Amino acid sequence: MNSTAVTDLNSDDQVAQWRADFPILKTQVNGHPLVYLDNGATTQKPQVVIDAVSHYYENTNSNIHRGVHQLSELATEAYENGREQVRRFIGAASVKEVVFTRGTTESINLVANSWGMANLKAGDEVLVTEMEHHSNIVPWQMVTERTGALLKVVPINDAGEISLDDVRGLISDRTKMVAISQLSNALGTINPVKEVIEMAHQAGALVLVDGAQAIAHIPVDMADLDCDFYAFSGHKIFGPTGTGVLYGKEALLEAMPPWQGGGDMIRIVRFEKSTWNDLPYKFEAGTPNIAGGIGLGVALDYVSGVSLEKIAAHETELLNYASRKLQELPGLKLIGTAKHRASIASFVLDQLHAHDLGTILDSEGIAIRAGHHCAMPVMQHYGVAATARASFAFYNTFSEVDRLMDGLNKAVEMFG
Repeated sequence: MNSTAVTDLNSDDQVAQWRADFPILKTQVNGHPLVYLDNGATTQKPQVVIDAVSHYYENTNSNIHRGVHQLSELATEAYENGREQVRRFIGAASVKEVVFTRGTTESINLVANSWGMANLKAGDEVLVTEMEHHSNIVPWQMVTERTGALLKVVPINDAGEISLDDVRGLISDRTKMVAISQLSNALGTINPVKEVIEMAHQAGALVLVDGAQAIAHIPVDMADLDCDFYAFSGHKIFGPTGTGVLYGKEALLEAMPPWQGGGDMIRIVRFEKSTWNDLPYKFEAGTPNIAGGIGLGVALDYVSGVSLEKIAAHETELLNYASRKLQELPGLKLIGTAKHRASIASFVLDQLHAHDLGTILDSEGIAIRAGHHCAMPVMQHYGVAATARASFAFYNTFSEVDRLMDGLNKAVEMFG
């Protein structure tokens, strides 16, 4: 099957229009046109986001919230507009529920250290899955060790799926938090998070959803999902690095103590006692990534303009095509074959270490990720040290998948 067999002229034209928005996609690497298949690590940035960040630094660079001069007021307005754009994109009830962070990792650490330290005690349980990113394991390990709570793990099967029966069997009245990824960064598995949330709530537990991988591929609505916390990173959805969001239900955030102290998170500071600012600023100590927050809002509006439904449809066809082509290569094994998957194809190839494979592909201008993907328990489950991971975005094409296959065939020929 060739690339033109799975798409038509109209969709080719549409993807070409999308690609034109991303200047880096015109880059040449090692004398070849760039094929960027490392979107799970970070996505590329459209010109409108680059322009928004540049505009801030060129025209309105100033600190926010505390200034009365015009530049500060303009910067504050643009930054807070970014927060409203986030609220609208994820369907939060209020901007009070949108806390800006440096990324998913900081968002999860915030919940673990603020909510966890205030609410967990010896004998309580935190439930995670075997497929979690280290960012949704290690913070919970640290806080359970400090509080005497227990960390329990939902296993995965060899397809890279969790069983709702296993979840049901592990949740009890001792479970206080369930922390689960919506889309696995190492396997591409789409987890049944809505069903897990319902189970957890029936047992009186809260749920944090790691949306780092899902946010650019799956439409989310906080009112519909009904999770208690949702974390994602701006750079995974075409926004600037160093930006992220913690969504939290307002009542929970109100009850939680601040995690970090400093400027802007306070109302009154006295040596005897300080009091805290209103939400969401209570959790935003110090000068934030102002340009990043502005750029993130623009990125989310850009994605809304493209439509996540269109993005998901194209990426599903792309992933299905790539999976078929990969499985035609002798000696290649897909790692993660869940029924419900998105955007990610992880694999191992006989006699070739993933890092060697990544180096060979790079010589052909093809960027993939090779390693454990900050998911060592997943690697342990499959008995591998590392996988090669091709991760797709809506600007990728079927011809790029063909380029990937050409590179893999070259690698096989080189290593015999």
